[in-house]
Amino acid sequence: MPRHDHGLAVYIADVTHMDVMPENDLTAKDVVENLAEVRERIGKAAKEADRKPRDVTLTAVTKKFSMEHIKPVIAAGHRTFGENRVQEAQGKWPAMKEAWPDMELRLIGPLQTNKADDAVALFDVIETLDREKLARALAKSMDKLDRRPDVLVQVNTGEEDQKAGIAPRDALAFIDDCQREYQLPVRGVMCIPPVDEYPAPHFALLAKIAADAGLTVVSMGMSGDYEMAVNLGATHVRVGSGIFGDRPKG
Repeated sequence: MPRHDHGLAVYIADVTHMDVMPENDLTAKDVVENLAEVRERIGKAAKEADRKPRDVTLTAVTKKFSMEHIKPVIAAGHRTFGENRVQEAQGKWPAMKEAWPDMELRLIGPLQTNKADDAVALFDVIETLDREKLARALAKSMDKLDRRPDVLVQVNTGEEDQKAGIAPRDALAFIDDCQREYQLPVRGVMCIPPVDEYPAPHFALLAKIAADAGLTVVSMGMSGDYEMAVNLGATHVRVGSGIFGDRPKG
């Protein structure tokens, strides 16, 4: 089991002997160095926006990566991770969460209502609440399991037909319903801008929705645009390939 460490530099020196990771041609040393670089870039972007680096949380996205790929990042001290699918997360994270009680696991992919119990049982944050039926299912699961992970409302800032999320014009009313009618612990909002559009207007819109709703968590920005997201108010950024390299196919 990987040990705790107080600094990335110490850990980078300690993993120079480790083999290439199974998913791609990166070594454990590469992955930890990538983590350090992403952290540094987040800190720089925060300072440029007159913000404190500690006010931005990095979610390391581990979709399709094995624990052999993830363990060096855990050993380097990182504790916030994101998974896209409940079933995959169930096969990877329970033992690791038991070993590291300070770990936070976030669901950042779509959630089916029939997986609500599983999601509530495993995740500490569910970022993809996007419809009333799911709000109802999550409320029922939280009461049933006596566990209340934080929830974010996903906003479809580009109003794309193929993408999940609440339309921006409906977001405030939906947030209010989730809090009042379903008593859900809604802490913030998240978005995934259209891939073919400049993301800044979408980030600015999401930040405004959060402010108007009185919410403090704004999850936006991924490997290609997280610095811009930090500049526009992100409190959480989601980075996968920027740390772990190319995601396995299939």
